Amino acid sequence: MITGGARSGKSSLAERLAAQACDRVFYIATSVVTDTEMAERVALHRATRPAHWRTWEGYRDLAAVLEQQVAGGEAVVLECITTLITNLLFEQAGDTPPEQMDFTQLEVGVQQQITDLLAACARSSAPIYLVTNELGMGIVPENRLARHFRDIAGRVNQRLAAAADEVFLVISGIEVKIK
Repeated sequence: MITGGARSGKSSLAERLAAQACDRVFYIATSVVTDTEMAERVALHRATRPAHWRTWEGYRDLAAVLEQQVAGGEAVVLECITTLITNLLFEQAGDTPPEQMDFTQLEVGVQQQITDLLAACARSSAPIYLVTNELGMGIVPENRLARHFRDIAGRVNQRLAAAADEVFLVISGIEVKIK
């Protein structure tokens, strides 16, 4: 697991570790294009990855993706857990306004996806690098949605870190192995 703040160098570390582990890499990208800026970000990410890496884009049922799509001799980069959580929460909530969302129930769905993902990771022989954001080092957000999102992401990250063989924290491009 690789965690840190935005633009800290998490993805670069994950990609470097995966490339060192295997010649071939299977890249799971969880972003959803919602506007022009996001389309540009996704295009930039695609362009910077080596051409021989395989990419799968999506955020649902990643356990099945790991079990059915990863080829022998490949490392996996999953980028990123925080975006996956965002997409799952908003998909489950539908058109419900944030002030009416049942975050306890929404988290059940997110945590089930994480349980399935962790089980698939444990069954896989591939080295898997999970990238996530550390959101708990700042002030308590002022709005309900952001507070619950931060809390859910924190609980997910705790589970990932507990299950991971190694955990890295990246700050300003400097990696620190914390487990």
